[in-house]
Formats: sequence, structure tokens, C-alpha cells
Amino acid sequence: MLLCIITRTLGGTGPDHDAAGPTPLESIPMSDAARQELAEHIAVLLERCRQGREQITAGGALRPAFALLASWQSGRLAWTHSDLLASPRFGPAARFFLSDLYGDQDYSPRDEGMERVYPVMIRLMPAGALRSIAMGITMHAITQELDVRMVEVLFDEMGVTDQLDADLYAEAYRRCNNAADRARQIRLISEIGHTLDDVVHHALIYNMVRLARRPARMAGFGPLHDFIERGFSAFRHLDGASRFLQTIDRRETRIMESILAGRPTATWSPPQGGIVGPLIRPGDRQD
Repeated sequence: MLLCIITRTLGGTGPDHDAAGPTPLESIPMSDAARQELAEHIAVLLERCRQGREQITAGGALRPAFALLASWQSGRLAWTHSDLLASPRFGPAARFFLSDLYGDQDYSPRDEGMERVYPVMIRLMPAGALRSIAMGITMHAITQELDVRMVEVLFDEMGVTDQLDADLYAEAYRRCNNAADRARQIRLISEIGHTLDDVVHHALIYNMVRLARRPARMAGFGPLHDFIERGFSAFRHLDGASRFLQTIDRRETRIMESILAGRPTATWSPPQGGIVGPLIRPGDRQD
């Protein structure tokens, strides 16, 4: 049942999809050779994630350097998007974004569940689902690799120990010299969000997600299922994700550009000594 949910949620086919017509991903045919090529690509992505996970985590928790970086980044994101977090409409999706995609926690159980599902999903999932999954795993791999590089620069090159502020963060960010990957990470957030938004309002899929909770946990896929269910519920609550995703894309792109241009950190970071107040720009205020 969990595999069926992932298939439908990330671009599968079925009666509920047929009523609305095929999505662009589903309309692209896939030959056996193309399926095999995509399967190998996903396997490479999963291996990239596994290698990143081994560098970032130890003993069921983040290694201290990564915990410090993740805590600072989570705080900055919470400050930047505090109006979204406080919004009745956008709050659940913002909390999912901060806790499940960019939180300061170990995601190993969820990621290991995806590795276990891989052999079956490659055989059974339609082309659209596999391409969507590849997009999601790509974003996770890029995020891990960006963090690994940041930690190398901060701790090995710049001598950071147990304190991190906006100036140190910005300097390391520029030294990493990976602006293309930063831009791609932001772009993938929007693309994945729109993919999820396309399917969350199908009643059949929603009911399947809820009904699969207990079987998934009994089969050892609890963390993976819980991740799917939280994302599904958060985006279903949005009642249309375009405005939410556009706001995040716009803000994060501006912050990336500000850091790379060497602009004062006060234009994009929390005030020293605390995380207070939202970063609001003209047109950014949400309901």
C-alpha cells in the first residue's frame, strides 16, 4: 500500500488521475532502456544521499558541526518566513518546509525507507512517478552536499568552533563557490511543491495515505509514510500552493543574491542576539 501511495502521490496513474487528464510527466513515454537509465540515475542519487548521510550523522543524530550549521540555517529560515509560519493558511506548509526539508534533525530513518522501497518502485512505478522521485532525491542530495561543503569551509578553512553568525555564514557561502547548485536547490523546491500540489486534492489518494499509516509502520516504513502524510496534509491545507511557493522562491533567491554580492548581512539575517520579526518586503505579506 505504501508503494501505491508513493506512485499516486508522485505522478502515478489511476481513475482519479484519468478524470483530470494526464500530467505532463505522465504523458512522456518511457522505453525499457529509458527506464533502466532512470533506475540507474536514481540509484546514483540514493548513493549520494547515503554518502552524505554518513558524513552528516552519527549515532542517530547530527554530528556537532552539522548540528550547529543546521540550527543556524533553521533559525534564519524561521525568521525570514515567520509571517508564513504565523499564517492560518500557509503555516502548516511552512512548518513542513522547515521541519521536514530543512530542519536540524537526522532524517536517516526516512531516507533508509526510500532505499528499501527502491527495488520495487523501479519495477512498478510509471514514468511520471520515477521522474518526480528523482527530482526529490536530487534536491535532498544537493542539500546535503551543500551542507558538507559549508562545514568544510567553516570549520576546516575558517577555524569556526562553536559559534556561528551571519558574517561567518556569508563568508563561507561565498567561498564555497557553488552558486549554480544553490540556485538549483531553490528551483527544485518550487518544482517539487507544484508537483505535490497537483495531486493532494484527490480524495482517493488522501484516504489511501491515511489508511496506510498503520500497515506502513508495521512494515517498518513509519518514518517514510509519516513524511508523506505530513507533506500531503500541509499542501492540502494550502488550497493552492502557487503563492506560497512563489514567496519562498522570491525571498530565497534575493537572499542568495545578497550574500553573493556581499551586501550587509542585516538586509537578510536575523538581528544579533535573537530571532525576532519577519523579513517583509513590498508585496510579501501573506494572509
